[in-house]
Amino acid sequence: MQTYIAHYSSPAASDARAKGLFEFESSSRAGSKANLHDARIRMLELYGKDAVSWNIVKVERKKATNEACNEQLELDFRAPKQERKRAKRKEWW
Repeated sequence: MQTYIAHYSSPAASDARAKGLFEFESSSRAGSKANLHDARIRMLELYGKDAVSWNIVKVERKKATNEACNEQLELDFRAPKQERKRAKRKEWW
């Protein structure tokens, strides 16, 4: 069994907008109909009848965690990107 992460969203016309992700396990290949079916079933188990109208946007394989980090924050010492300046607007009268 492989662990996957599924991203879901509710329809735009609904009153309670929902967007998020959840983990599920599946023995099917990534991107297959069986894999999407397993994600849909798990979503309904987790969120109940509220999730009936929700759509699964994408499914991706969960990557292995890196244990070398040890919960230490990583610092970024790169110089900040310069902001692009917009071209002056030409007005022709």
